[in-house]
Amino acid sequence: MTLTPTRAVDVRVRRLTTTLYGYSFLEEFVLLYPVYALLFSDAGLSVWQISSLFALWSVTAVVLEVPSGAWADAVSRRLLLVVGPLLTGAGFALWVLVPSYAAFAAGFVLWGTGGALSSGALEALVYDEMERGGVADRYARVLGRARAAGLVAVMAAMGLAGPVLAWGGHAAAGAASVLVCASASVTALRFPEHRVAGGVREGWTAALRGGLREARRDRSVRGALLLVPAVAAVWGALDEYTPLLVREAGVADAVVPGVLLVIWGGATAGSLLAGEGERFGTGGLAVLVGGGGVALAVGALAGTVVGLLLVAVAFGAFQAATVLAEARLQHRIDATGRATLTSVAGLGTELVTLTVFAGYAVVASGHGHGAAFAVAAVPYAVLGVGLAVVRCRGAGVEV
Repeated sequence: MTLTPTRAVDVRVRRLTTTLYGYSFLEEFVLLYPVYALLFSDAGLSVWQISSLFALWSVTAVVLEVPSGAWADAVSRRLLLVVGPLLTGAGFALWVLVPSYAAFAAGFVLWGTGGALSSGALEALVYDEMERGGVADRYARVLGRARAAGLVAVMAAMGLAGPVLAWGGHAAAGAASVLVCASASVTALRFPEHRVAGGVREGWTAALRGGLREARRDRSVRGALLLVPAVAAVWGALDEYTPLLVREAGVADAVVPGVLLVIWGGATAGSLLAGEGERFGTGGLAVLVGGGGVALAVGALAGTVVGLLLVAVAFGAFQAATVLAEARLQHRIDATGRATLTSVAGLGTELVTLTVFAGYAVVASGHGHGAAFAVAAVPYAVLGVGLAVVRCRGAGVEV
């Protein structure tokens, strides 16, 4: 049977999206995620040592984020998506085979490197393939579903980590994590890639210069680059502290995981609804960001379980806004520097996240977690007002 051109495009897009959803799920379905801090503690590491590992992980991501994006513009993006999970899996294997500070540090460097290789390359590959098929207008919807798949994987890992740990200890959780990383690498082989890596002859530095040149030349690209970390970084950092906020609201430790599932259920819903929000443009983005900030502040200061439901609503709004901001960036930039500029946005997110960590510690140590969450909501209220002003003046270009 001969496929019509439209049918052939639909088949290619379906293969692309199903591969993306599977890859996104496997990237996050890692049973070590909820318990690796316990592994470090059981190995005799101090709190200072554990914190230094987290810092090393962040520094690795910051240093490699932009160069890896430029590399993805110079060589095969699919290749990087295959190699990234393998490096991460190798790091996890080190953790369980040689549980020591040196092995943990090496594992975090491998994990940070693997994550940097995938960051930028994935979004760029998917957008270019969708644009080639004439369906780039569906990108926000597809990206939202991919993010939702990743969040579902995180929740599933949280649910399974306890039983697996009880059955086989850290070795079983580590072995399962390595297997998942290998599965993600195999899945990446299914990604279609029709782009010709024209920058190979000139090298990744030429790709980097080209991407940054586009950002300097195009004001709309610069605005989109700034918008992504402005939306994504703060609530992404707050994720690490949600268990402490839940406990401060009077929830028993045994019930904390269940409440966290509700909060991340809100974020998952936000991912799934992001595509619908794209039609409202800058005005809708302003409502999501500003409304989410208000919900976060009120919910965090309430100090009750009902207040935590507002936090779940806020996380849903922020997740949807993050997807829309990322889609806006992809719509703005040229294909040749797509991975580079996506990684620049990722670098900005990492740097703002580190700043939020420091500020959170200052506020929470003196006034509690509810107050720290409320203070973190202020930038979203300001951003929401700013986007509304831009929309009213007609200065923004809709997605």
